[in-house]
Amino acid sequence: MKSLPPLTLYIHVPWCIEKCPYCDFNSHKIQGHIPEQQYVNRLLDDIRADADWAQQRPVQAIFFGGGTPSVLQPDSIARIIAGVAKVLPLAADCEITLEANPGTFEVERFAGFVEAGVNRLSIGIQSLKDQQLRALGRIHSSAQARVAAAHAKALGLRSYNLDLMHGLPEQSVADAMADLDQIIALDPPHISWYQLTIEPNTSFASRPPQLPDDDVLWDIYTEGHKKLEAAGYQQYEVSAYAKAGHQSRHNRNYWEFGDYLGIGCGAHSKITLAAEDNALLRCEKVKHPKGYLDLTRTLRYRTQYVAKQDELFEFFMNRLRLLEPVPKQQLLERTHCTTAEADQALRNSIDKGWVISDKNQWRLTRDGHRFLNSVLEDLL
Repeated sequence: MKSLPPLTLYIHVPWCIEKCPYCDFNSHKIQGHIPEQQYVNRLLDDIRADADWAQQRPVQAIFFGGGTPSVLQPDSIARIIAGVAKVLPLAADCEITLEANPGTFEVERFAGFVEAGVNRLSIGIQSLKDQQLRALGRIHSSAQARVAAAHAKALGLRSYNLDLMHGLPEQSVADAMADLDQIIALDPPHISWYQLTIEPNTSFASRPPQLPDDDVLWDIYTEGHKKLEAAGYQQYEVSAYAKAGHQSRHNRNYWEFGDYLGIGCGAHSKITLAAEDNALLRCEKVKHPKGYLDLTRTLRYRTQYVAKQDELFEFFMNRLRLLEPVPKQQLLERTHCTTAEADQALRNSIDKGWVISDKNQWRLTRDGHRFLNSVLEDLL
């Protein structure tokens, strides 16, 4: 029988002080007050209901995402972590990440989050230029972002991440590099450097800003990549750069097609069921806070098995975001597919020189990384 993949836990907090115009995540502007204790109670109900899906595996990482989890009180975060630990074994070196904004309101809570058990922060800076922050609808300033980064560094965390966007409205290559230089100068162990995209059902989708053209975007990426590598950051995922030993454990598990439990509004789970010949199960929780908090409703909105004919695409859709080669053994361990089926599905990409299939692994070429969406389309 195949061994089960590693397990991590995602916890969704759906509230933000403001809704950013580019954001398509399940987040809601705070209206009045947050029903904080009711939400924590419901999260603990949620994890108790899903505990059997862990199948005795220790949780390798916990990730508080959102929304803005740092709007919760540190005591609430401590209560959630303690509640999880009562029903699930936590790995001795469990990485516990909390997403936070750089505003003064949240920064004052950083030390309390660490005391609660958080050992990694992910701070949404996005830009260090005030004009761009205003264009992105962010409510912090560049000065507050620097203070937040300094606080994170002083806390003695296991690690921390700074988020930075590029391809911003009317941004030039020089502007993007100036932003990146300033983030690098702050010397975080991990940088998430990702391109702004216009997503459906956002304010930017209805009133699109003028974004750089494709040639400028490519120049920003290639020049920025060189800068990050020269500064000692290894790109291990499309948008993730880390110094040695600081890759995000939760995110790596997600991209490696590992298992994860998701609790909170709209959270998703992907679980391998040992008792059902390692069938893959996906679950989505009730999306809106009002429905999630309704004690008369079930927390699970949709639960369904992944069809075996879809496993190949889902595996590669995740795994090809990581830049290192894909071990063929990993496909065999985490899906019901064969390497021959994968080679056949990848044939067009192999013939175009986007993918190289060796005896023990697949790997994307430089063009393969550039045309990743086309590689994935070949798998459909």
